[in-house]
Amino acid sequence: MIALSLAEIATITGGQPHDIPDTGREVTGSVVIDSRKVEPGGLFAAFAGEHVDGHDYADKAIASGAAAVLATRPLGVPAIVVDDVQTALGRLAREVVRRLGTEVVALTGSAGKTSTKDLIAQVLQHHAPTVWTPGSLNNEIGLPLTALTADAGTRHLVLEMGARGIGHIRYLTDLTPPKVGLVLNVGTAHIGEFGGREQIAQAKGELVEALPADGTAVLNADDPLVRAMSSRTKAKVLFFGEAEDADVRAENVRLTDQGQPAFTLHTPSGCSDVTLRLYGEHHVSNALAAAAVAHDLGMSADEIASALSGAGNLSRWRMEVTERADGVTVVNDAYNANPESMRAALRALVAMGKGRRTWAVLGKMAELGDEALTEHDAVGRLAVRLNVSKLVAVGDREASWLQLGAYNEGSWGEESVHVSDAQAAVDLLRSELRPGDVVLVKASRSVGLEQVALALTEGEVSGR
Repeated sequence: MIALSLAEIATITGGQPHDIPDTGREVTGSVVIDSRKVEPGGLFAAFAGEHVDGHDYADKAIASGAAAVLATRPLGVPAIVVDDVQTALGRLAREVVRRLGTEVVALTGSAGKTSTKDLIAQVLQHHAPTVWTPGSLNNEIGLPLTALTADAGTRHLVLEMGARGIGHIRYLTDLTPPKVGLVLNVGTAHIGEFGGREQIAQAKGELVEALPADGTAVLNADDPLVRAMSSRTKAKVLFFGEAEDADVRAENVRLTDQGQPAFTLHTPSGCSDVTLRLYGEHHVSNALAAAAVAHDLGMSADEIASALSGAGNLSRWRMEVTERADGVTVVNDAYNANPESMRAALRALVAMGKGRRTWAVLGKMAELGDEALTEHDAVGRLAVRLNVSKLVAVGDREASWLQLGAYNEGSWGEESVHVSDAQAAVDLLRSELRPGDVVLVKASRSVGLEQVALALTEGEVSGR
C-alpha cells in the first residue's frame, strides 16, 4: 500500500483516532484481517466474525508491529475507531486506487473467473507491473484488501468480482472503478440465491454499466445473455469467442496428447499460435478472454500468444495435475463446482484419459436451489455418455442423485458407485486404482473433497 499517515486514514475512513501517540505515523505495511499476518508498519482491520472477533487480537497485532487497528470501539491500543470496519476498508481502498490512477481490469462470470483472472495477470505482467486478486478473494472484503496491495509502481490492477445477489458488483465497482470490464458467462452457479439466469445476468451486467465512456467492455460473443450486455454500457465493446463476428477468436482448436489446448489466436492486430499449459478445452474461452483484455491494453498478438503459452495454474485445486510415481494421474479440481464447470472438467478428464481408465470422484454442487436434483442427475448421466470408466459419487443426498443419474443412463449399473464420505472414496480408490489411471476430484468447496486428492498424492485424509 502507498504510505498514509494515521491521520489521513482516519479522515478517509471517517474514523476517530484513539490511543495514538502520533497520528502522523505512517502505515507502510500491508492491511490484513488476520493478526498472524501482521507485519511492521501495517494496519490490522478487526472484523467481528461468527466465531472469532478480531478485536480480541488487537493487542497481538500491535505487539507484532501494526501501526494501528481499524476497529469499532476503543481497545486501549492505537486504533482508528469507525462505525463499520467493512465500509471503512472499502473507503480506504477507493481512495488509494484514486490516488494511484492504476488501470483497473475487473472480471466476473458464473464459471472460470479465477482461472481467467490468473491468465490475465500472467499475460499483463509481460506488459507492465500488475497486481491481482489472490485465489478467489472476490467479495466486499477480499477485493479492497487486494486493491490495497497496489503501490506507486502498479500499472494494472486485475480484480475478480463475485456476486451473491443484485447490487453486489455495483458495490465493488464503486470501490474500484474499472476501466476494462470482462464478463465471461452467465450460468447456473448460485442460481438458488439469484432465482434464475436472467437475474444472474442482471447482476453480472452491473460491471459493464460501471464502465466509463473511454473504457472497454469485453464480452463473450458465444453467450447470448452476455452478448446482450453490449446495450447496457457506454464503453467500447470488444467481443471474444467462436462467433464469426468475435474480435478475438480461436481457430484450429485441438488438444495435445496430454489434454492441453492448442489453437491459432486471431486478434485485430494479428494472429499467432498458442499451446496452453492448462488442461481442458474449456480453457480456450478463458484464454481468449485474457487475450481480448491484453489486446485492448496494447499488447501484440505475438506477445499475447507467448505469454499465454507460458502461463500456469496460480490457484490451488483448480485442474491441479499430479503424476504419481506409479503412473496414476490425479486431477484436483476440488476448489468449487457448478454445472458448467462440472461438465468442462468431465470433458477434460476424458481428453486426458484417452486409452486409459478414467475415474470421476464427484460431490455436491451447492446453491442450485430448485435445480439441484435436475443438475446433479444431468452430471451423472453425462459422465456415462462421455464413457468415464467409473463415477464415484461422494456424500449424502446430492451425491445419490449423481449416482442415480449415472445408473439410469448406464447399461449394466457398473458405471457408478455411491460412497458415504471422503475416507470411503479413498479406500475404494486405493484398492482399485491401476497404473495409468486418471482420477478427477471435484465438488463444491463446502464438501472438502480436496481431501481425497491430497490423500491420493500426499497421505491420509484429515478430519473434518
